[in-house]
Amino acid sequence: MTERINLGKSAPKLYQALAELDRQASEAVAQAGITEGFSHLLRLRASQVNQCAFCIRLHTRDALGSGESSDRLAVLPAWRETAYFTPQERAALELVEAITLVADGQVPDAVYTQAAAVLSDAEISAVEWLAIVINAWNRVAISSRYPVKA
Repeated sequence: MTERINLGKSAPKLYQALAELDRQASEAVAQAGITEGFSHLLRLRASQVNQCAFCIRLHTRDALGSGESSDRLAVLPAWRETAYFTPQERAALELVEAITLVADGQVPDAVYTQAAAVLSDAEISAVEWLAIVINAWNRVAISSRYPVKA
């Protein structure tokens, strides 16, 4: 792979601004009552969709460290086919995927309506901000070609 400019090093103020946004999004997630472990699964799912190897590895480790089970991690790419997730978690996963794939039909009304039926306004807001932040991080890591070595 071609070595790229490391965006964190080339524009540290912008990188720190994104880190601060991440901190605030994590705070909103906690205030909304979403567990830390599940928040890493949400980040992980967006990173899987974006194929960001650096963030996939990071949030897999973080999810395990936060008490998520290896089974939930293993089935995450096929979460719709499992009974591992509550209706609220399923709505959050659907919302994160829709935001991640925003170019494919925006965020469909059906996805939002489903989320609004089982999530509070605070939970929806927190999930949406979390999706926005992880998608930004994915783009930083992917465009900078953050190394993922064994």
